[in-house]
Amino acid sequence: MPKNNSKKRYEVGEQESIAQCLERMKKDGYAPVRRAEEPIFKEVIENGEKTLEPVGRTIVFHAVKQ
Repeated sequence: MPKNNSKKRYEVGEQESIAQCLERMKKDGYAPVRRAEEPIFKEVIENGEKTLEPVGRTIVFHAVKQ
């Protein structure tokens, strides 16, 4: 039985608005079901110890095929 691949993730680009991302999803035939904000980390070495420091965030939409 073939695998149902009707889910997809859409990430809002750096120079893209949320509305533009939603329009791109619509053109591909997908509808948003969930919005998530995911942190972006940078590795910092301080006193010989590696730590992760948040430097930003990205918006990701989880979508399903219409």
